[in-house]
Amino acid sequence: MDIEVLGGFRALENGVPVVPQAEPARQVFAVLAAHADQMVPTDVLAAELSAYGQDGEHARSVLLTSVRRIRELLAGAADSAGRRTPEAVLVSLPGGFLLDTDGGRSDQGDFARETGAGYRAMARGDFATAAHRLRGALRLWRGPAFEGIEAGPRLAARIADLEATRLSALKQWVEAELALGRHGELRTELRAVTTGKSLETYRTLADALGSDLGSSPGDTTRALRRALLPGPPSTLPLAA
Repeated sequence: MDIEVLGGFRALENGVPVVPQAEPARQVFAVLAAHADQMVPTDVLAAELSAYGQDGEHARSVLLTSVRRIRELLAGAADSAGRRTPEAVLVSLPGGFLLDTDGGRSDQGDFARETGAGYRAMARGDFATAAHRLRGALRLWRGPAFEGIEAGPRLAARIADLEATRLSALKQWVEAELALGRHGELRTELRAVTTGKSLETYRTLADALGSDLGSSPGDTTRALRRALLPGPPSTLPLAA
């Protein structure tokens, strides 16, 4: 199974989309995908459904219905040899469930590998390699993590972790580009990797760029927004 979460949530089994349309099932599947190849406790999955006003035994009933709907989609995506049954993909375990990707691609995994390589290159002073690998990692993002999925406590925590790693990679990438003296080229590349990002992205960039450009973080944030955002200046408040 191939899974993409760095933007809208996508999952393909044998090339067939298998993300449910029903919101509770989508949310359950998203949590399983966020922790793919790991057992997620039943209590955790049931707690995610609190956003729909479900609790106690009712939440567990909705959870089991969601599991059944996901498996129905998986059955429709099974290969002709029947090598992976729905129950082998979405596995029932004592105390929880596990989504078995069978070694499929994950953009979370790709991002972790690229950023890891970039950080190691930064540590040894290879700024060209660091910039290249971190730029590739940032371009894996198509929008906010799990965009469009209702997030309960476990999924919200995972989203926060992913966004924190993205901001860390962004700052390291900017520092690598500046170490290479690529101030002029940075503007174009920043636009490519920050389109649609939050105000916090610009504040993080300001932290990375402020001392180098000799201006305050607030001034640098404003300059970045003027340089990178099309149209008239935003009316969003900017922290100094």
